[in-house]
Amino acid sequence: MTEIAPGAVLVINAGSSSLKYQLVDPRTEHVYADGLAERIGEDASRIKHVAGGNERTVDTVLPDHRAAIEHVTGLLREDGLDLESAELAAVGHRVVHGGRSFFAPTVIDERVRSEIARLAPLAPLHNPPNLIGVEAVSSLLPDVPAVAIFDTAFFHDLPEESATYALDADVAREYAIRRYGFHGTSHQYVSAKAAEFLGRPVSEVNQIVMHLGNGASMSAVREGRPIDTSMGMTPLEGLVMGTRTGDIDPGIAFQLARVAGMSIDEIDHLYNKRSGLKGLCGDNDFRSVLERVDDGDEAATLAYKVYLHRLRHYLGAYMIELGPVDAIVFTAGVGENAARVRADALAHLQTYGIEIDPELNAVRSPEPRRISTRSSRIEVLVVPTNEELAIARQAVALVAE
Repeated sequence: MTEIAPGAVLVINAGSSSLKYQLVDPRTEHVYADGLAERIGEDASRIKHVAGGNERTVDTVLPDHRAAIEHVTGLLREDGLDLESAELAAVGHRVVHGGRSFFAPTVIDERVRSEIARLAPLAPLHNPPNLIGVEAVSSLLPDVPAVAIFDTAFFHDLPEESATYALDADVAREYAIRRYGFHGTSHQYVSAKAAEFLGRPVSEVNQIVMHLGNGASMSAVREGRPIDTSMGMTPLEGLVMGTRTGDIDPGIAFQLARVAGMSIDEIDHLYNKRSGLKGLCGDNDFRSVLERVDDGDEAATLAYKVYLHRLRHYLGAYMIELGPVDAIVFTAGVGENAARVRADALAHLQTYGIEIDPELNAVRSPEPRRISTRSSRIEVLVVPTNEELAIARQAVALVAE
């Protein structure tokens, strides 16, 4: 049996089709176990699990997030990590949408659960699995404080011109319609780590952060504070994603309802689960998409071009908004691992002071690193995100108050 130091935190990070987990001591940053369950809800799922320096991959079928959590708990037990006897400080849960109600770490009680559930229509792919994670782990560890860390918190104080939609002001006010932004825990952590890597206070760095995964978002961070972000009232707006449309003409929904006879729920499902890369080429695994591009697949090639077009569109906008830009930072699964995406996203931008070193870009490392040339006026960095550590630290800070 492995002894877990008192004060460790179990972090549950349930995404739209994935489940990240980590058992970590936030004081020492020692990780007892971590892993990733992928392709939840698909025909073939996979769990990559690491504990005690040993990595294993489990191919299975995970119909939903509850099944994923149960399977992960079993893996931890097999590794001698007894959560029930450990003196955990907290369980930290990533919760995507906090609306206007939540903008700080929050201990989860029945009122908080009800409010997270009420906000589910704003993040239909995320808040429901987030709640499943809360309920499943709380039933296992009822005496350990459960703390919600909200994705929207970092963007809570966006400038009004960024947060406000040009909608009837009374309607927007009544229904709390505004830009909330998402992936905030990652954007906050990565922007701070990027400044640290550059040897400068975050308050002195202007940067554009690209969080590229199955869900994807960008942010413009001026002197440590976000001034804009690509996701909006829901995680649907912005970049092209694995299964989500990103930016789309609102009138398309009217056309689908009036001409195609689709219901609101059908359009919601179409936008969130049948669009993005999957809708364009039938595949939302970026590795597979790039393989198909190399094979000359026309649908995959178009999907990739559309994906890049949107990335560069936001990059240009944020460069104008920020004025001087000190760094462009890539993070998350695609951003950290797909050198080709980084190169293509920033291709032919030497005029704007952006130049990638091909050899540095090809290096894979778990550490923050520079991939721009010495002559590049704007630093280009790859900074692995660690939302789990950030969540653990915030959870412990709250329960220690």
